[in-house]
Amino acid sequence: MQQRYVGSSGLRVSRLGLGTMTWGKDTDEHEARDQLVAFCEAGGTLVDTAAGYTDGRSEELLGSLVGDVVRRDDVVLATKAGIWRRGGERTTDTSRRALLGGLDTSLRRLRTDHVDLWQVHIWSDEVPLEETLAALDQAVSSGRATYVGISNYTGWQTAQAATWQRAAAGRTPLTSTQVEYSLVSRDVEREVVPASAALGLGILPWSPLGRGVLTGKYRTGIPGDSRAASPVFASFVERYLDERSRGIVEAVVRAADGLEWTPLEVALAWVRDRPGVTAPIVGARTAAQLKGALGVEHKELPPEIRSALDDVSEPA
Repeated sequence: MQQRYVGSSGLRVSRLGLGTMTWGKDTDEHEARDQLVAFCEAGGTLVDTAAGYTDGRSEELLGSLVGDVVRRDDVVLATKAGIWRRGGERTTDTSRRALLGGLDTSLRRLRTDHVDLWQVHIWSDEVPLEETLAALDQAVSSGRATYVGISNYTGWQTAQAATWQRAAAGRTPLTSTQVEYSLVSRDVEREVVPASAALGLGILPWSPLGRGVLTGKYRTGIPGDSRAASPVFASFVERYLDERSRGIVEAVVRAADGLEWTPLEVALAWVRDRPGVTAPIVGARTAAQLKGALGVEHKELPPEIRSALDDVSEPA
C-alpha cells in the first residue's frame, strides 16, 4: 500500500486507515484479529481508535493484538480523547485533567508507552482552547504522544487551533484533522479543507462510505443486519437515505458497473484521492468487509468518471 505524509509533518502512514469503532461490540476478538492481519499484510499501517469507542473495549482489544499478531513498530497507533462514557451517558470534556488522565488510561489499554498520533476528539465551548491545546503539548513533551491532531472541528475552529499552535515557540504544531468526508458529505470542502491546506494539516476522513450508504446496500430497502436496522445506529444512517443521496448512490453504482468495480471501491477511491486527504479511515464489522475495501489500493478513477461524480455530488 502506498504511504503518504500526514500534512506537512514527517509522519508517514498508509493511504487507507483501519477504523476500530465497532471493535469490542459488533466486532469480536477473532474478527478483529483477522482484520488487523489482513490490513497489515496489505501494507496498511494507520490504525485508529478512541477512548470513547465501545467504552474503551476497542482500545483494549487493539492493545491485546498489537505486539501479538503484528509488531508494534509496524503500525501507526492513533487514538482520541475528549468523548467519554460515564455512568452510561456520553459526555465531553476537553480539560487538561480529563485529556491527560484519559491518555494515561488509553496507554494502559493499548499496552504501550506512547501513541503515534493523539487527537482531541471534539471541540468544546466549555473549556478554553489554550488549555485543551496545552494538554497536547504536554503529551508530546512527556513522550506519551509523538504527533497530535484534532477531530470534528469546523473550519474556523481548525484555523484557530492550528494558528495558536504555530504562534509561539515550544508549542507542538497540529499534524492532522479527522472529519466526516464522502461523496454524500462534502461540507468540509467549504472551510475545513482550505484551512487544513493553508496550515499544513493532513485530512483523515471518517465514514468515507457515507455511513455505509455508498456501498449501495440500502438501494432496495434496509437489510436486517445493517446499522440502519439497529435502534442504536438508525438515526446515524437515516440522514443519508434522502433523495439527494439516492441520486449520488445511483451514480456511484453506474460508475461501478462501467468499471467492473464495486460501488464501495468507487466511493472510496474518490475520497482517497481528494486534495488534502491523507488516508480515509475504513471501519468494517468483519474481515470480509475490510478485504473488499483493501482491493481499492490498485485502482484509480478515470478523470471523466471522477468529474461526473464531482458534478452529481456538488453541495448545494
